[in-house]
Amino acid sequence: MAQDKAEYKTRQFLAQVKRSVDLISYQEGTVVSRTLIEKKAGTLTLFAFEEGQGLSEHTAPFDAAVCILDGEAEVTISGKALRLREGEMVIMPADEPHALKAIRKFKMLLVMIKS
Repeated sequence: MAQDKAEYKTRQFLAQVKRSVDLISYQEGTVVSRTLIEKKAGTLTLFAFEEGQGLSEHTAPFDAAVCILDGEAEVTISGKALRLREGEMVIMPADEPHALKAIRKFKMLLVMIKS
């Protein structure tokens, strides 16, 4: 069942031109996520953060790329704060503590590689 759901999500986007920034909407006071691809090898997930919202410090066992689609975010990796704006990206290394916070509301694409 879960695999069927993941495959349906992926099929919606195959061989179609989409503006990634338009595939997710802001919702007041919350963080919104939308998984586009979920495979054993990795995931492709969109996020929308309202100003002031964020993800607290955590680690992940895989490398991940954060691509800012709209707005401005602070991404902290191993205590180093980085300010990212629309069109910029950073790679977060596996097993390094990281956190995200919306300086202004922002949308991002998270690409996680699990192999």
